[in-house]
Amino acid sequence: MLTVRLPRKLEARLNKLSKRTRRTKSYYATKAISEFLDEQEDYLTAISRLEENRPPIPLEEAVRKLGLDR
Repeated sequence: MLTVRLPRKLEARLNKLSKRTRRTKSYYATKAISEFLDEQEDYLTAISRLEENRPPIPLEEAVRKLGLDR
């Protein structure tokens, strides 16, 4: 369980979106937090690779490993 206080303008936007799409505010909060965590974890992985002087992963290899080439 998590409780979050939002600035009024942000809460108003979330309420408007929630009503317009008939989705819960929790749905959007969960989605936003999940995407944020994915981005932060990717960023930290990239920084770690740079700090360890590991070679970059070529785009073609990344696409293949992630299954995006299908």
